[in-house]
Amino acid sequence: MQLSHAQALLDSSFLGVEEGAARMYEPDDERFDKRLSAVWLEYRWYVHERGLAEVFVKWKRVGKEACAREDVSVLRLHLLGHSAALAERAQRVLAAGTPTTGRLLELFGSDGVKRESSTAGPTHITVEHWPLPAPQPLLPEETFQGLSSVLVDPTATFEDRHEAVDRLCRERSPRVVDTLLAALEVGPSLSALRRLSEWGVPGALPHVERALAAVAPDNPADLWALTALQRRLQAWGRAL
Repeated sequence: MQLSHAQALLDSSFLGVEEGAARMYEPDDERFDKRLSAVWLEYRWYVHERGLAEVFVKWKRVGKEACAREDVSVLRLHLLGHSAALAERAQRVLAAGTPTTGRLLELFGSDGVKRESSTAGPTHITVEHWPLPAPQPLLPEETFQGLSSVLVDPTATFEDRHEAVDRLCRERSPRVVDTLLAALEVGPSLSALRRLSEWGVPGALPHVERALAAVAPDNPADLWALTALQRRLQAWGRAL
């Protein structure tokens, strides 16, 4: 499926649905011309009621004038929150390909994400249903306090902070959210920002914007990642 066809498919499938944030079409922004990657990217965010559909498109990094004709390798939709209407629109995109149930397990590993997939020529289409918030067992208090102490320690290494976020987020609770926000007051953490954006925590937006303001012009990779998180949080803000 060529990029122009994939974009037309998205336009028709989500016709009339509000976009919660400005699209990110990488070839149109010269700030990302020097991002070290073999691919171009596009993101979109559609919102309806308390749901968010995040669309991710990937294709080979060809000349900008040739993008429309280039085959898309990945067309992926993340369904967050709850909106039957967005799920139905995502199914329209999925139906543009031939089902490939053998390519992806419905549950991949233990991440709790339900995945459906199809293919349209060289294009792999995937719809991911991200889990809704649900009661979870709390971490042992000693474990929680130990991980929290790492995140609020200004001398902790990047690797230690990343591991602490990963382990702490096995529990999804208000105290974990508060801990991640407190950690961001101590220092930047892309992993904490990513998780808070997945959960739709509005208090993370000022931290994302502060991190964006501090990104060096010669670091387009972090600029892209943080801008995508900013747009995701902005879209959550539009979801009722």
